[in-house]
Amino acid sequence: MTSSIQPKTYSPTPSRQVAFLGLGVMGYPMAGHLARAGHGVTVYNRTAAKAADWCRELADAAIAPRHAATPREAAAGADIVFCCVGNDDDLRSVTLGADGAFAGMKPGAIFVDHTTASANVARELARAALLAGLQFIDAPVSGGQAGAQNGVLTVMCGGDAAAFASVRPVADAFARAITLLGDSGSGQLAKMVNQIAIAGLVQGLSEAIAFGQNAGLDMAAVLDVIGKGAAQSWQMDNRGKTMIEDRFDFGFAVDWMRKDLGLCLDEARRNGSALPVTAVVDQFYGDVQRAGGNRWDTSSLVTRLRAKG
Repeated sequence: MTSSIQPKTYSPTPSRQVAFLGLGVMGYPMAGHLARAGHGVTVYNRTAAKAADWCRELADAAIAPRHAATPREAAAGADIVFCCVGNDDDLRSVTLGADGAFAGMKPGAIFVDHTTASANVARELARAALLAGLQFIDAPVSGGQAGAQNGVLTVMCGGDAAAFASVRPVADAFARAITLLGDSGSGQLAKMVNQIAIAGLVQGLSEAIAFGQNAGLDMAAVLDVIGKGAAQSWQMDNRGKTMIEDRFDFGFAVDWMRKDLGLCLDEARRNGSALPVTAVVDQFYGDVQRAGGNRWDTSSLVTRLRAKG
């Protein structure tokens, strides 16, 4: 099996004892980079077999990795507990309660949440952590599966500055940029800004490609030339070719994007923001889901234009 953890040169940093909760498409390689960077890593995953597989893949790490049966057991003795799960409810399930990570963490330890979740749950758990003598940092990521595998994620953080300073050199194992943006919830709000921007860009690129194809243009050549000018974007560089070729069986799934855009729209209602384009693109992603594209990459927006055209 090809490793999902690609080689990377790690900056020297003192070894820390850490835990990682959630070994999905993002968490699996992120935890792997922590182990490859020389940290002692204990993992927890809801499907225990996946945690065992991860340990086997990382068996040659400098410090032998371990897996635990519960979040509490994984967190015991850790300086930092990292987490990347699905949504607010999943996050509460691995932090709170008798088997949750907060119950097992030592005083002063730091919980770093990489889940894309609501700003409200970030603030809620930050308060719960503080009452337990812990620190909580909300730290959603951007860069997708490839960014996680290559260890070059962008991390947007909210929380205490001193806790962030302690986490930053450790998180560098899987990040190329990690920035503190304010108090608890700020990281999640910044991730919403990111997703709002992406939604509009992907829709614009989809319309451009569909228009060009309907006009009979060689769109590979067109994207090559306009990609050297003001229309250039990450989406064009990394998704333009596959959109032309109708390839969508990879990347950031439509289901995940709809979850994220739902968070954006909920927060916009709370803070009084108008998101007309985001709301429409969210509906367009609903069309893709109804066409069976739940797990297609977000660039599959272009398919609904072809279906109508």
